[in-house]
Amino acid sequence: MNATEPRRRWWPRSVRAVAGLAAASAAAVILVGIGWWVHHDVHRQSTQIAEDQAKEQLWSLCAKLEQGVIPDSISTVPYEVVATGRRPAVAYGGGMDDFAPGTHHVMPAPPKALTAAPITTVRLPANPHYDPSDKFSVAGGVNRVITSEFQADRLGKDKAAALGVATDARLRVYVVVLPHTADAITETIDRLMLWAGLVSLVLIAAVTYFAVRIALRPVEAIRVLTASVTASDPRERVTVPATGHEIAALATTINATLQRLDNAAAQQRRFVADAAHELRSPLTTLLASLEVALAYPERTDWPAAATTAARQTRRLQALAEDLLLLARLDTRTPTAGPETVDLAALASRLTEQHPVTERPLTLSCDSPAPAPVHGTPDAYERLLRNLIDNAARHAAHRIQITVRNEDAWVVLTVHDDGPGVPTEDAERIFERFVRLDDARSRDHGGTGLGLAIARDLAHRHRGTLTLAPRTLGACFQLRVPRAPAPSDGQRADNQRSLE
Repeated sequence: MNATEPRRRWWPRSVRAVAGLAAASAAAVILVGIGWWVHHDVHRQSTQIAEDQAKEQLWSLCAKLEQGVIPDSISTVPYEVVATGRRPAVAYGGGMDDFAPGTHHVMPAPPKALTAAPITTVRLPANPHYDPSDKFSVAGGVNRVITSEFQADRLGKDKAAALGVATDARLRVYVVVLPHTADAITETIDRLMLWAGLVSLVLIAAVTYFAVRIALRPVEAIRVLTASVTASDPRERVTVPATGHEIAALATTINATLQRLDNAAAQQRRFVADAAHELRSPLTTLLASLEVALAYPERTDWPAAATTAARQTRRLQALAEDLLLLARLDTRTPTAGPETVDLAALASRLTEQHPVTERPLTLSCDSPAPAPVHGTPDAYERLLRNLIDNAARHAAHRIQITVRNEDAWVVLTVHDDGPGVPTEDAERIFERFVRLDDARSRDHGGTGLGLAIARDLAHRHRGTLTLAPRTLGACFQLRVPRAPAPSDGQRADNQRSLE
């Protein structure tokens, strides 16, 4: 059982669902952060408004007391005025009558010395009628209060008497900072943000889901079309959206890939057909000669029949070797070998060892300096032999081989004085099983694989093989990266290995 199977049971497999879930999760994190900030900021500002309201009430009470007037008990903010030497409160209001002030004042008595603590906390006692569910009641809890105190002698004897306090008494005014308004506003905002956040998350997830669904419609169309593509018939093409976004680039890439597959399949079919045709020709000749010889043994020239059979067998062997080499080149990565080969010495040796042909040909090699390259000697020898054999089939009288060092490259050319190659066929001659009209003879035209093998070998050694333009004959140019010049001992070893 796959280790990821338990996770797949609950994790959404749809890209649309995953995108919607991811968008909703990201939005949830952002909304929680914003909600936390808004909650604290609203509570802070609401508390500040309650404190400002209590301060205004405090200054108003102090102004009335300094005029010798007892404040009215009707007030939106709870307050109480207490004095030394007086058991009941001087004045109270805003709900402070719940504490039966006739017996004792609720707030603490003024200290013996004046203090500068305008905001403090006071625990208020609970009265018999206190209802804890009444959040607007200040009884039975700890509340923040704003205070202000002063000496009664500032008022004068008459004003102090009007307030019912002695002239040496100290008065303190308490105004309760109501937390209920701040809490109510914060709670309302929290409730609204919660519902708004939930609705927003649902909308974000839904919008993301359907947006991704719409965006992935071309991908689904691409999937349906590519599902019908087979290795034997990769001719389907996907529709490229006109939007120009990433999916259009994906469709273009898939079409290019399908085109390459189609070209490869067509090339493979053509290669198989050409190989079968090339194999059938010598096999037919061989079979016909043997059947005739067997049918008329007394009239058969057996040495001639054996010679024909051997010649056709050699053709079959050469063709089979070429096909196997092409198969190996197709499956291996084009990389140069670690050995160093002197291309100039190799070209000189092959020029001297080239077999004598039916037509008189002059082969010359011009290689004034060593031309070291990286690779395998066998591969370079096969490459040069193919070029020389191709030139020998088409040359009229002369083949010229030159090897030169040009900066970081080694350039080898094989030039013949034959009929040349038309410009429109300069690239086609490197295709497999391609022969031009003047090289169609099966006896002298080769298999049509020599130049294709030569170019593949050149590419494998990080080089190029092209047909250079010439006014007379054909000139094939090989360019491969130049290797550092070997030492004298290495050069002698390479020379012995070539020999």
